[in-house]
Amino acid sequence: MNHYKLDILRKLSVEYRELNGAHVETVRSPPSAVEFAQMVHVSRPVIIGGFKTDALALWSDEYLKTRMGDSKISVAVTPNGLADAITLGPDGTQYFVEPYETKMTIRELLEDLHTSRSDGRRDVLYLQSQNGNMFRNTSLTNDMTEDPTEFGPLRKDISREISWASEALGKPPDAVNVWIGDGRSVTSIHNDPYENIYTVIRGTKHFTLFPPTEGWCMKERSYPHARYTRLTSHSPLELTPTPCGTPLVRWSSIQDPTDQAQLPPEASPLQITLHPGDTLYLPAGWWHYVRQSGITIALNWWYDVEVRGMNWVWLSFLRCSGDDVPEGNDEDSSE
Repeated sequence: MNHYKLDILRKLSVEYRELNGAHVETVRSPPSAVEFAQMVHVSRPVIIGGFKTDALALWSDEYLKTRMGDSKISVAVTPNGLADAITLGPDGTQYFVEPYETKMTIRELLEDLHTSRSDGRRDVLYLQSQNGNMFRNTSLTNDMTEDPTEFGPLRKDISREISWASEALGKPPDAVNVWIGDGRSVTSIHNDPYENIYTVIRGTKHFTLFPPTEGWCMKERSYPHARYTRLTSHSPLELTPTPCGTPLVRWSSIQDPTDQAQLPPEASPLQITLHPGDTLYLPAGWWHYVRQSGITIALNWWYDVEVRGMNWVWLSFLRCSGDDVPEGNDEDSSE
């Protein structure tokens, strides 16, 4: 990035912080559509209390096992809890690595999560299939059939959409997802082009957040792609680079944004902890890094960002789109 643009971005991030501070608003009950539209307009995270979903009362281990029965679900497997993250390969190269994916019952997943806390098993399981693993907006693909899901028996416990969000945004969510894991899984720092409504059903989620104005602090780089593979179901996981010609992946080079030493001094992270029944409105473009305590279950509703007007243009500018992103394995890629 040229120094002139970097100076502009630094000034913008300082001005944003001076105007907005580090306060995160908390409201006791879900907003009306008008109130939520104002939240979207301000584009700051808000912790929302009192959001009700049947899953919050129903989703015990036994309930989930009984409802899902022998149905198979897709579960991500990694050796270290870092899926979709920058990882050093055995050849000394840093890769953007996707997890190995396996099929198992929800009973097997929950039993593994409980057992792993006591026996120190190396492989880490995380249900993070996302992309509408519970519901997806099939109108976007002109598919008039019922959208497929591995979680059909649980659909009656949650809503396809959130009324006040859909009314405010004038559309249904693109995707509704369920997430199940434990404290060993970590979501690396990234941002999404969605207005995100995220609610915790069980466990505790710890978010480290940065506004879009601090995108330059994330030090994005381009990395070769890889994924975890295994020869047999009992073989150890191996980091396997994808074939030559696969496009490089743009991702933040910050491994742990809770460590201030890894960030520029201008960065000012916000720390948010969510407990069962807490809901977070996370605006589009906000950078987030997520850790968790205990066995956790969460749901989220993704509403596509509005690309008309200036919103998308600003988000792209603040992420420095259009610039050549240095390769993460180049010695001279640091700023």
